Order: sequence, then C-alpha cells, then structure tokens
Amino acid sequence: MFAAMTTTTQTPGSGASIYLLAAHPRWRDSRVNHRLLAAAREVPGVDINDLYATYPDYTIDVEAEQERLARADLLVMLHPIQWYSMPPLQKLWLDDVLAYGWAYGHGGHALRGKDLWLVATTGGPEASYHPTSYNRYFFDAFLPPYEQTAALCGMRFLPPLVLHGARSAPEAEVAAHVKTFSDRLASYPHWPEMDELGVCPTCEVPDSDRPADATRAGDHPAGRAFFTALQDTLGRANASGADTAHGTQAPEAR
Repeated sequence: MFAAMTTTTQTPGSGASIYLLAAHPRWRDSRVNHRLLAAAREVPGVDINDLYATYPDYTIDVEAEQERLARADLLVMLHPIQWYSMPPLQKLWLDDVLAYGWAYGHGGHALRGKDLWLVATTGGPEASYHPTSYNRYFFDAFLPPYEQTAALCGMRFLPPLVLHGARSAPEAEVAAHVKTFSDRLASYPHWPEMDELGVCPTCEVPDSDRPADATRAGDHPAGRAFFTALQDTLGRANASGADTAHGTQAPEAR
C-alpha cells in the first residue's frame, strides 16, 4: 500500500513540465529546504513529490515514478547534501526507477533530451570546501556523480543551485536564494545560459555490460555510477596533491 503522493496539478497551457523530487529525512530540522519546497508549491505546473512522505517504508512504486518522470522535461532533485552525497531514499529512487532498458542501456531512451537540475544545501560554509579546510575538496569535486548519472541516461545536467552554510547563512541570503530558485522554476527552460550548455554526451552501454540481474535494487549502473564517479574524482584529487590538510575528519554536511 503506497502513501498518497504530494502532487501539484499541471496548469493547462503552461510551459515545460517539471517533476521535483524533495528528499529530506527530517523536515522539522530543515531551515532552508522546507522553504524551497514551499516556494516550489507556489509555482504553477510543478509536479512535486516529497519522497519521505510518499514512501515512508522505502517501497518505491517504480511504474508510477517512471510515468511521472516520462512526462517531465526537467527533473529537479532538491535535498541537503549528507555525507557528500544524497539522502538514502533519493539514492534508492535512482537505483529502482532508472532501470536498465528504460533509462539507459539497450532500448533505454525514456529520458533522452530531458534536463536534470540539482538544488542542494550544505551544512558547512563554502570556505570549508577547500583543500586546506576540513572538507578537503572544493565542492565541485562531489558533483561528477550527479553529472554522470544524468549523462548515462541521456540527460543534460544543468548548473546546480547550491546554498552553503544552510545552518548559519544570514536571513537575507536565504531569502534571496529561495527567490532565485522560485524564479528559475517559473522561467524554465528560458534560462540565459541554456544556449551555452550544448547537448549531453552520448553514453552507450554495451549489452555485455548489463548487470546479471538488471532488476535487482542497488545493482543498476545508473545508481552505481554515482559512487564510482565520486571515488574516481577523489582519487584524482589525492593524486594531484590536493590534500594539504592533516589530522581533520569531515563531519556530516547537511
């Protein structure tokens, strides 16, 4: 039995279709993400799914999710960064919904030509994402997994919208961030930088690389690509000598 989905109705005659996934395990602890979610609900035509409200038992209705995603031109992933990645239910959604033969691989063309937009917050300030600080890497080092997941599915990865230091950012900065987010949702796809982004690179997966059991949760390359790309990126950063901070351990970034 699936919980009722949190959805807004597409406005007749409106522009591009947008599907927004909001993933926050503890909304009552959220300072910024809940305001972003509220702002999104004020934008006509945005289909919104609060994942933790929809799937409290972590049992994802794959068919329903694929139908909603197939209708959309833009997929928005709204969540806090937790342990340099996405919340667990968002990751499970990727594993289950972006299936072989549907989202990628032989015959998997359902998402080609769509856009993916990451809207994220971090607990640590921007200065903490530096080789000399406790997070040890520039924040961009953690983005290739998102970008490659989009590329594997034939999607274009749009410039992310990130607010650092969500716990301590001044109110004026938070309000400006929420307004930028709302304006971007309302104006999509008419963003000034769109013409400069180009097309998504083609990532063809050979049939020989298909998982032995492509329906098994957690065994999809679209999901595994997230952590594989993250490991590769951090390995290259270490090899280049970016690690100049010693004796520090990064806390969870929320």
